[in-house]
Amino acid sequence: MTTVEQRIAGPERSGGQGLDHHQEESGNRAIVALLTDPVRGEQVDLVMTSRREADASVDPLSPSIPQDERNEGSDSGGSYEVWAKRGMVRFVRFLDPAGGYGYRVIEQVGENPIADQDPTAVSTKAEELEAAAKSGFSGADMAKPFIEPEHMSYPLAYERIAQLFDSPNAPDIAISPKSFAFGRQPGQHGALDVVQSRAPLIFSGPGVISGETDVICSHVDVTPTLAKLLGLPLIDGKDSSGRTSSERGVRPDVYLKRQDGQVIEDVLDEETGKPERAYILLLDGLSNTELKERLEHDRESIPNLARIIERGVMFRYGVFATFPTITWPSHNALGSGAWCGHHDIVNPTYYLRETRQVVTPQGSIWETGKYLSEEVETLYEALHREYGKWDPATGKGVVTSSLNEPCGRGALHATLERRLLVDGEKLREVARANRADTNPRWKAEGQEQVYRYSGTDIQAVAQSLMLFDSETQPPPVFTFHEFSLTDAVGHDYGPHHEAMLDALVETDKRIGKILSVLDRRGLFESTLFVISADHGMAQTDVALAADPAQAVLDAGIKAVVTSPLIYLLDVEVTLEASADGRTVNVTVLENDTDASGEKPPVVGADIRVIGAHSRVLAEAKTDAFGIAGLPLPVGEDPGSLVVRVEHERSNTRHLRLDGTNVVEDVGRLLYGNLK
Repeated sequence: MTTVEQRIAGPERSGGQGLDHHQEESGNRAIVALLTDPVRGEQVDLVMTSRREADASVDPLSPSIPQDERNEGSDSGGSYEVWAKRGMVRFVRFLDPAGGYGYRVIEQVGENPIADQDPTAVSTKAEELEAAAKSGFSGADMAKPFIEPEHMSYPLAYERIAQLFDSPNAPDIAISPKSFAFGRQPGQHGALDVVQSRAPLIFSGPGVISGETDVICSHVDVTPTLAKLLGLPLIDGKDSSGRTSSERGVRPDVYLKRQDGQVIEDVLDEETGKPERAYILLLDGLSNTELKERLEHDRESIPNLARIIERGVMFRYGVFATFPTITWPSHNALGSGAWCGHHDIVNPTYYLRETRQVVTPQGSIWETGKYLSEEVETLYEALHREYGKWDPATGKGVVTSSLNEPCGRGALHATLERRLLVDGEKLREVARANRADTNPRWKAEGQEQVYRYSGTDIQAVAQSLMLFDSETQPPPVFTFHEFSLTDAVGHDYGPHHEAMLDALVETDKRIGKILSVLDRRGLFESTLFVISADHGMAQTDVALAADPAQAVLDAGIKAVVTSPLIYLLDVEVTLEASADGRTVNVTVLENDTDASGEKPPVVGADIRVIGAHSRVLAEAKTDAFGIAGLPLPVGEDPGSLVVRVEHERSNTRHLRLDGTNVVEDVGRLLYGNLK
């Protein structure tokens, strides 16, 4: 085995994410709390982390990994852990000589909880009901198709877990709740399982085949596929391993600055022509099984969607989203071709360690492109890189449009970035003319959120109609259009409620109006359509009102929790015992660096030296530099002494004088003799 073949590759950009030596105690406590809490523990499916040992190497308890396999120049001291009630698995990531990453399991206790990564599992409503029946729930009621983890799969699990921890914005620990155990709404998403990860995918128009395909792909594969179809050149960009083509010793082989996916070659067909533009119709939160069911039984009710799908290729098993499977991370993965751990919007809400602040792109809604990493480029930016931006003075360049779309950076027209190429007064007029499309049931049934989202969709459709019917500028070469009604109905009624048909009918009317303009302008036949969603959705047991990540706080562990992400608040402790064994010098710093790149000292931390029978032998407080000196009893065995470090804003530490942590064995606590 050579260095080139398998070099271990931990998180790409270290920024405090995952568990390091100073978080071993709190991290282990958190894992145990999440899986053993008497209430919330029954709601947790998976607990995931990336762990770095004190010497930045893989745990010696693991099977030996040769030193020449370590990836010099990156955080090579990384392994990934997935814990569940049924067992745990540790794996490493390595650089694949063919490009990208490979994955290898190095430790397993009990059952590997993500061993089943079957992308074809639970792919129909009937299979959802069958899995629910096997789980001990109703096998006939689509309002209660609750599926236990043993009957789930986790497509692309190793890759989707590892990518998250590449971002400095990633948590120390992430959880994946059971598919039915999160929140108070009937429908939810965010988990790693196949039901919440799978979205529909259809390509339709010039450049692609028609029919149905069993090809398995992810959102990050869609973007480079569109890039190729729209004529972008190959560049010296980064592949999924974060290395440029030249760094990998090959010719330019990607279309985007950071390209985690591959072109879906199996669905391309040059004989059907070349598209002049691409239009993504993203039906937010729409389950692939629900769309398939409606096409089979209610096709006449959604004629415009059917028209597009009938001339295109439908992916039988849909497309798989990034993890977490939530709006802002997923949309930006689809718009950039990069996993959320690489584009850095890792959750609707997440914690920035360097500023000690929680940010919420989804809560802000507007101008959130600033949160997207400069290390990636959106498809809008790639198109403008090659073709330029539309200039009315010269008539050169292209128009791109982002319609109510969370991924809008670089688009010439971007609703949520407050950049409009249409007249505001005219836009209000067109929107008013389309208000009658809203189904009156939303208002009548008191579904105010659904009603508002319907109004939001009207605004986006009005913009589309104006952009494609403009006499003063060319039609957009790329449009990314968010339809939010399906997501709102899925959340508030449930992903398979009969109201979803009404949501699809209403959305179909709006799509029909766009198609009418394209038909009238002679643009339909030259347009490549993509129909997809940002994630799947699962039925929730609302009686649980579940928020399992809160088990960490319930256990008294100090953390910032932005479900499903957990950021532990810890301190770095350095012990220096004197050569004569009489004293110990203790330095306590915050474990996360601040904006200056330094770890601030922790002032006023309580330091105690503990001997046998929990007897306090010495105590002191840290000074303005985070330092304290304490005497040591020369008559005591140094190996029996424990230094306890406490501070009101951070988790308590217990260390031996040699700096090793005093921690409980998580494996033994969770799995007993299996360990």
